[in-house]
Amino acid sequence: MNKLNIKDVDVAGKKVLMRVDYNVPIAPDGSVADDTRIRESLPTLKYLLERRCSLVLMSHLGRPKGKADDRQKFTLRPAAKRLEQLLGSPVIMADGIVDDATRKLASALKPGQVLMLENIRFDPREEKDDPEFARELASLVGSGALFVQDAFGSVHRAHTSTHACANVLPGYAGFLLDKEITYFSKVLTAPDRPFVSILGGAKVSDKIEVIENLLHKVDAIIIGGAMAYTFLLARGIKVGASLVEPEKTDLARNLLKKAEERNVNLFLPIDHIVTDKVDATGTAKECPAIDIPDGMIGVDIGKNSVARIAGIITGAKTVVWNGPMGVFEIEQFQHGTKAVAELVAEATRKGAISVVGGGDSVSAVKKFGVANNISHISTGGGASLELLEGKTLPGIAVLKDR
Repeated sequence: MNKLNIKDVDVAGKKVLMRVDYNVPIAPDGSVADDTRIRESLPTLKYLLERRCSLVLMSHLGRPKGKADDRQKFTLRPAAKRLEQLLGSPVIMADGIVDDATRKLASALKPGQVLMLENIRFDPREEKDDPEFARELASLVGSGALFVQDAFGSVHRAHTSTHACANVLPGYAGFLLDKEITYFSKVLTAPDRPFVSILGGAKVSDKIEVIENLLHKVDAIIIGGAMAYTFLLARGIKVGASLVEPEKTDLARNLLKKAEERNVNLFLPIDHIVTDKVDATGTAKECPAIDIPDGMIGVDIGKNSVARIAGIITGAKTVVWNGPMGVFEIEQFQHGTKAVAELVAEATRKGAISVVGGGDSVSAVKKFGVANNISHISTGGGASLELLEGKTLPGIAVLKDR
């Protein structure tokens, strides 16, 4: 993952085809509901614009399935409007992608101007990693131009705008992608120890490869969320009516055995918060025992579980967190996830490197007001998960090596 970035090449006055991740939530009034991803692209955009580059931006939004049938729902116009506000300068919005009108807009671009193409997924060739489509996109910026990849949230997909374009134009990392590469390279190849991973979420099946890969790297793994109940079930512990994957108990047993063989401490909940219904009207009850009573649903780790892992987290030098400890979206079931967020922040204040990835974990650190005390909050859930699984991401691999 040691890739050249835009500081490693003379960009002055160049035309640039740039992949950004503006797959942002759109509010009912048609405005951008959360502009985090747009803001994250600003350092790269400003650096290039200050050097009189002209920029053609590509992004997807949602899943229009290769059609522009529902343009209103999937148009990038709200993102272009918000970017214009944040940059404080005009953003030209195209109606198409590689049609004649868009080509005219691209050819007329002057240094320091920005053109945003319409949703790249309106073209069915985008998800096919189509070389001909890549050549058409590259022709918008012409010979001597550069491709800049700054959409970390999409680099795990081998699509035309994330992969094939970098086979047509020389490809470099933008600052956002470079930051993601730097942090994940550090924690996965040369972590300061102790290295602790905190994994949560609903299903063991979603995190099998992450656990398998991290067992070779970490000193301890803390498991929470509904996936913990499958591990507990595999140990013969009663889980009541909690969400489990009974067909994955053999797998969970095998992972527990591997952790033991590798001297990796694997922590499971020893007490729980339980309820009889998982919604805002459900009552949170403490379950001080490891066994969950019949009919009750585990929705959070208990206070003894938090106390048990507190020193493990705050004593770590590297922390990677992916997935909540429970149904933190509901206030009465949020204690464990909030506690973990605060413990990770405390570890960071004490000098640890902390990386938080995955949509729910990112939402949690923001919700509980500790985002500023985390070393790195990843902008790509799927991409960060695949890096933790040890996979090669096509949108990074295709860029120029350092």
